[in-house]
Amino acid sequence: MVYDLIVIGGGPAGYLAAERAGHAGLNTLLIEKRFLGGVCLNEGCIPSKTLLNSAKIYDYARHGEKYGVFAENVKFDHKAVIERKNKVVDTLVSGIKFALKKNKVTVVEGFGEINGKNSDGYEVKVGNDIYTAKYLLIATGSMPIIPPIPGAKEGLESGFVLTNREILDIESVPKSLVIVGGGVIGLEMASYFNSVGSKVTIIEMLDRIAGYTDKEISTILMKNYQKKGIEFKLNCKVTKIENGSVVYEENGQSYTVSADKVLMSIGRKPVIEGIGLEKIGVEIERNHIKVDRTGRTNIPGVYVAGDVNGYSMLAHTAYREAEVCINNIIGKKDIMRYNAIPSVIYTNPEVASVGETEETCQQKGIEYEVANITMKYSGRYVAENEGGDGICKVLVDKKFRKLIGVHMIGSYASEIIYGAGLMIETEMRVDDIKELVFPHPTVSEIIREGIFQL
Repeated sequence: MVYDLIVIGGGPAGYLAAERAGHAGLNTLLIEKRFLGGVCLNEGCIPSKTLLNSAKIYDYARHGEKYGVFAENVKFDHKAVIERKNKVVDTLVSGIKFALKKNKVTVVEGFGEINGKNSDGYEVKVGNDIYTAKYLLIATGSMPIIPPIPGAKEGLESGFVLTNREILDIESVPKSLVIVGGGVIGLEMASYFNSVGSKVTIIEMLDRIAGYTDKEISTILMKNYQKKGIEFKLNCKVTKIENGSVVYEENGQSYTVSADKVLMSIGRKPVIEGIGLEKIGVEIERNHIKVDRTGRTNIPGVYVAGDVNGYSMLAHTAYREAEVCINNIIGKKDIMRYNAIPSVIYTNPEVASVGETEETCQQKGIEYEVANITMKYSGRYVAENEGGDGICKVLVDKKFRKLIGVHMIGSYASEIIYGAGLMIETEMRVDDIKELVFPHPTVSEIIREGIFQL
């Protein structure tokens, strides 16, 4: 049987592309080697948020006295949290299966490898079976980077070193946890395990945490973590991992920190090896598949969406990239835009950002104005956050007076940031935003307050 479209990879990009293609009437085959939903649903976004929510409830129960609520003998059951996490994942995977079935998508379990091209289209091999389609969409995702640190490989094999996959299924809370890397995954896991009793140490090569997050906001986040007892070793390089400890270098000096477990969290890399790209000549650029703004590769009829294209390793980016690919396949003009993609760190407090930062404006030579205000301008924030130190930064293009960036740290930031993204995407000017009515009292009003400072 010849399909209209074969999708390799069942993560956010892959399953949504298949669903959209099926809905558009394309005879679609989806190939997934592990679990539908990919890393995000099974080993990343959703499981981690489930754990973080439990930790947040636990924190509120233990420290409710600030709000006039006193609880005694508060206990935390990590195994029960993991069981609930698995239930949440199962529920959502079932939802994906239902959506694919509803849109008449055929799902095949196994490793998909491009086998070449024949007169009918592109061949993909799964085990002993070969499938053919006119169009091919590659959505193989990404995998954790394991650096060549002495002892890292052996630690992974013994279970002493964990990646995002293993840490979300760990049976008990380690007394001490060393996290190599101060990016989003590392910070979220630090937040959870610190809340439930681990002694957490983060070792980061850079002079800051949270990657490209606004520098002032990342500093506030780190101070919040430090108040909770998390230790940071910045400008430090891990040189060796031994059973029970991690050796790192700081200013030319060597130090050792003990650990019951180590989380390796220095980033992810696109999965491009072993999937047969060379058999049809797909172009690779700096370890990812090269695509244009429509998701097309250099090979006609071959598209790419998600982490494997190396642009923006976020599930919501993958969703939109998948839609762009399918729209172009069915003849609807569409392009991918990356200037207003929100990013969130789901810690407590939350961090959310979209658009340009002060640093990127300076690098690009953009003349800008910035309003930097405390979250205490929001009545709801003050009502719900005793002693909170959140801020919101609003950036405006000085010449055109349009919104180009919003960055915040505080409660509900993850739910608010899409509105800022919409304003940036539609190039709203300061005067346009001033005419919008925000519900009161909400934390979202902080954006309006920031705009009125400009």
